[in-house]
Amino acid sequence: QVQLVESGGGLVQAGGSLRLSCAASGRSLSMYDMGWFRQAPGKERALVASILWNGGVTNTADSVKGRFTISRDNAKNTVYLQMNSLKPEDTAIYYCAAKVRLPGEAYNWWGQGTQVTVSS
Repeated sequence: QVQLVESGGGLVQAGGSLRLSCAASGRSLSMYDMGWFRQAPGKERALVASILWNGGVTNTADSVKGRFTISRDNAKNTVYLQMNSLKPEDTAIYYCAAKVRLPGEAYNWWGQGTQVTVSS
């Protein structure tokens, strides 16, 4: 099984940037498609961005398009989320997740999350 650990969260002013990292261990990250999710207080957890195992295709939520970029480095077993032009509404716990790279599979492996707080 793969274990995931997020890092890079923190407190930032609106308009600032953060880069989140998700380090995998236990299995090669190249076996998985990956996603970044977030959950704000009182809201459902939602997909922010996803990337296939080979980095060839990504999906990004409309609310973060043009500001957030997902990427991966399989050699380093790490997935990243570059977040620019941050807004207070981006405040949430951010989670990375992995799923087996087969059609119809769900995200079955999750990290513990990292808090991102954007002040106005």
